[in-house]
Amino acid sequence: MSNILIIEDDISIAELQRDYLEISGFSVEIISNGKIGLHKSLNENYDLILLDLMLPEVNGFEICKRIRESKNIPVLIVSAKTEDIDKIRGFGLGADDFIVKPFSPSELVARVKAHLSRYKRFTSNEQSNDVLQVRGLTVNKESRQVFVEGIEKIFTTKEFNLLSFLASNPNKVFSKEHLFDRIWGFDTIGDNSTVTVHIRKIREKIEKDPSNPKYIETVWGAGYRFKL
Repeated sequence: MSNILIIEDDISIAELQRDYLEISGFSVEIISNGKIGLHKSLNENYDLILLDLMLPEVNGFEICKRIRESKNIPVLIVSAKTEDIDKIRGFGLGADDFIVKPFSPSELVARVKAHLSRYKRFTSNEQSNDVLQVRGLTVNKESRQVFVEGIEKIFTTKEFNLLSFLASNPNKVFSKEHLFDRIWGFDTIGDNSTVTVHIRKIREKIEKDPSNPKYIETVWGAGYRFKL
């Protein structure tokens, strides 16, 4: 049974989420305070987190950022904020999805199931045990670790999935549309700018000079390519 943490200060919304998720077989805990939610997120084991943005003491953006510094579990933002800048910021901090209130409870459950399934598929030992090594960069698919010149770099789930996919298919050009569909899935809210944001963050972690990348190249008008 998957354990889900809901960090939401509107109790009626949180209980609606909980009820539908429990009917679907999930174990659910509700926290209405951002500071407490952050503490539990970092110190207890959950398979997925549903996160509001407007929270007392610590907001959802900060919680998402802190989770991504140490954990790769799916984080789904559920918010009444509808501005593109909020969605871009959320994805940039490592959120896996952005669900706008009011939402369909059945759609919420479907998205939770889809993200858990995708996460388990990527982390499954059925993935290969390959260790990709290219010019000082090491990508360990099994342990989901990335090293640059022997120093480990912390990656979010989507950052690792994107880098791993590109590195596993070297010298092939993939469009933003293809990468978004491959890594985030057809059912995810967002757009191709999400790919651009994640590529930039990956470059900041693996490139000596992100403005002149030697691993992930931009092929203007076409997309991105991992260069051997």
